[in-house]
Amino acid sequence: QVQLVESGGGSVQAGGSLRLSCAASEYTYSIWCMTWFRRAPGKEREGVAAIRIDSGGTYYADHAKGRFTISQDNARNTLYLQMNSLKPEDTALYYCAADRNRYKCTSGSWNQERDYNYWGQGTQVTVSS
Repeated sequence: QVQLVESGGGSVQAGGSLRLSCAASEYTYSIWCMTWFRRAPGKEREGVAAIRIDSGGTYYADHAKGRFTISQDNARNTLYLQMNSLKPEDTALYYCAADRNRYKCTSGSWNQERDYNYWGQGTQVTVSS
């Protein structure tokens, strides 16, 4: 059972930056895709960015392109999300998720929360104007 623990959330002013981390208890050979999701108050959870573990290929939601960067440190079993130029609408609980489906990242469904095998508890990001 892979456990995911997010950290790095906090409160910042608009235009500021944060770096989120997601520590995995292990990077097993069966994990192919890792993704950041977020859930804003009153809204459904939505995909932010994903990375394919073997190739490092990255995928972004339109709202994240140009501002957020997803990366991984395989040696430390850690996923990151660098968030720059933050906006109040980025305020949300941010989750990381991992999937054993080798095609999850590349099939176009990475931003759909169903079928992800493992989830963290989330870290809160609050952006004030």
